[in-house]
Amino acid sequence: MDIYSFAPVATVLDLAYTLVTVLAQALAPLSGGFSAALAVVVVTIAVRLLLLPVGRSQVRAELTRRRLAPRLRDLRRRYGKDPELLQRKTMELYAEEKASPLAGCLPTLLQAPVLSVLYGLFVLATIDGHPNGLLAEHLLSVPLGASLPAFLGASAAAWPGVLVYLVLLAGIAAVAAVSRVHALRFAEPPAEDAPEAVLRMTRALSWAPLATVVFAALVPLAATLYLAVSTTWTLIERAIFRHRLRPALG
Repeated sequence: MDIYSFAPVATVLDLAYTLVTVLAQALAPLSGGFSAALAVVVVTIAVRLLLLPVGRSQVRAELTRRRLAPRLRDLRRRYGKDPELLQRKTMELYAEEKASPLAGCLPTLLQAPVLSVLYGLFVLATIDGHPNGLLAEHLLSVPLGASLPAFLGASAAAWPGVLVYLVLLAGIAAVAAVSRVHALRFAEPPAEDAPEAVLRMTRALSWAPLATVVFAALVPLAATLYLAVSTTWTLIERAIFRHRLRPALG
């Protein structure tokens, strides 16, 4: 079953279509042929503004975990042989500190529906029964609905249009690399007695943000643009919140 044909999802998709279309029309006098792409940027910024409280809680949880690291290691040392008791003591500690171990996942989880809707807007020929006019929109001659592989496969002369993808993907990769450095700097220090396999896995997982580059290369250009703006926003947002919250949280 096509999830986009499910009535509630189709309604949400149609509302999103109307929003992006109206925004593009409003921006057309200023941006001309870039209006639809600029509308995607505006929607991205609006989503991230709405998620500012969540982003703040994410950084707060990150700094709290770092501050609690010695106490968490002590709990693991004392109750490591009783996983159920260890989990209960860990949750009690987080409750005492009014923190959540899952807070760091919320921004990604909350953005997933937005990215899914944006994906549907630029891949479906029809939306809630009417033709999808957004498929005709371009960014520097590149269709907003084309992924990099599709563009390369369909274009007899991919150059210089492929530069649009390369610039966005390079930007996402650069932001992911800087984010990784910052994440390692503020991450919870590993336990002194952690097995080498755990340390290797931790180091491997630190490269996970770079997987966004691969994902961005496979989705429609509009979604790639969303990811480029959103990841850049995340990097700047976290730097600001870390600077403001670190003195208070330690």
